[in-house]
Amino acid sequence: MALVGVHYRFLLLEQVRIPIALLSSALFPALSLLFFVVPFDYAADPLSATTAVVQLTVFAVMSSFLFTFGVGVADDREKSWDPYLRTLPASAWPRIAGRLLSGATFALVSVVPVLVVGALFTSASMTPVQLLLGLVALFVAGMPFLFGGLTIGYSLPVKVALPVTQLIFFPIAFAGGLLIPPTIFPGWLQTVSALLPSRGARDLVVWATTGAAPDVLALAVFAGWTVATAGLAVWAYRRDEGRRFA
Repeated sequence: MALVGVHYRFLLLEQVRIPIALLSSALFPALSLLFFVVPFDYAADPLSATTAVVQLTVFAVMSSFLFTFGVGVADDREKSWDPYLRTLPASAWPRIAGRLLSGATFALVSVVPVLVVGALFTSASMTPVQLLLGLVALFVAGMPFLFGGLTIGYSLPVKVALPVTQLIFFPIAFAGGLLIPPTIFPGWLQTVSALLPSRGARDLVVWATTGAAPDVLALAVFAGWTVATAGLAVWAYRRDEGRRFA
C-alpha cells in the first residue's frame, strides 16, 4: 500500500503541474451543460433537468477515463521513466493501482463542476441517497471506458492514441445519448445507441438517480462491453510487457 500511495501522489503531481489539462477536462462538461441545457425550457422540469445533468456526468467520466488512460498511458510508455519503473524488482500492481486511483480522482473532479452548474442553474434535484447511488453507478458506468483507455494506451504510440481516442469518444458520446436525450433519436439511431457502451452507462446512472426504467438491451450490451474491454486491456498490457521486456 505504501508503494501504491507513492505512485498515486506522483501521478497526481504530474497532472496538477499541467493545469490546463486538468481545467479542460473539468470545465468542458460543465460548459456543455451551461450552454446546451440551461438556456432551454426542459431545464425547468426537474426530471428532465436531472437526466441532463446525469448524462453529462457520464460524459465527464467517459472523457476523463479515455483520455487519462488512453493518451496518458501511451505518452508514459514513450518516456524513459516508465520503462525504468517496469524493470524494478517490484510488482506491477502498485503502479497500476496508483494510476487507477489517480484516474478516478480526476474523473471525480470533472464531475463536480457539472453538479454545481446543475444545482445552481437548473431544477435538477437528488436526495443524498440518490446522489450516493449515482456516484456508485457512475464508477461502474466508467469501467468500459477505463479498460478501453488502457487498451489504447498499451497498444498504440501517443501520436496515434490521441486521434484514435478522439475519433472513438465523440461519436459514441453523441450516439449514446450523453449530449441530447436518446428518446428524440430517430429509430435507426436508437437501435445503434443500444449497442454502444455509452448508452448502457447513461441508462445505468439515470436509473440510479431518477428511477427511470433503463433499456434492458443497453444494460446487457454494456455488461458485454465491460467484460470485452477488460479482456482487451489485460491482453494489451501483457503484449506490451512481452514486446519490450521479454
